[in-house]
Amino acid sequence: MNSETQYEDSVSTLMLENIKNKLINAFRDSGQHAAASCSTNDSCNLVAKDIQANEELRRAKIDGAITWLRTELLEMRSQDRQLAKTLLDLNTEIQRLRQENESSSPDKKPKAVTNNNDLKTPFHGSELQ
Repeated sequence: MNSETQYEDSVSTLMLENIKNKLINAFRDSGQHAAASCSTNDSCNLVAKDIQANEELRRAKIDGAITWLRTELLEMRSQDRQLAKTLLDLNTEIQRLRQENESSSPDKKPKAVTNNNDLKTPFHGSELQ
């Protein structure tokens, strides 16, 4: 694993953790507003348990979403690398073909068809004669 990949992993992890913390804080704040509105001790206990259960459920959903995002990011990185390799291979092949074409022509320039009579087709040239 090179240093660029390690850096990308670190940045991705920090971004995802930041998103997770923001979501947890947002949900925690909404739960505190509900707890402040209870009138009796029993109802406060029920509200507190309900808030705790909801918070745990939300955390589980957030963790699941972050795991899914990590998986998607890793898959995208893999596809990006495959695409980069394919593009490099295509570029190498194009360069090879250019060199091959240049070395096969005597004047080192690509051949261009300027006269239709030079074509060897059933309708032009010497094949019909």
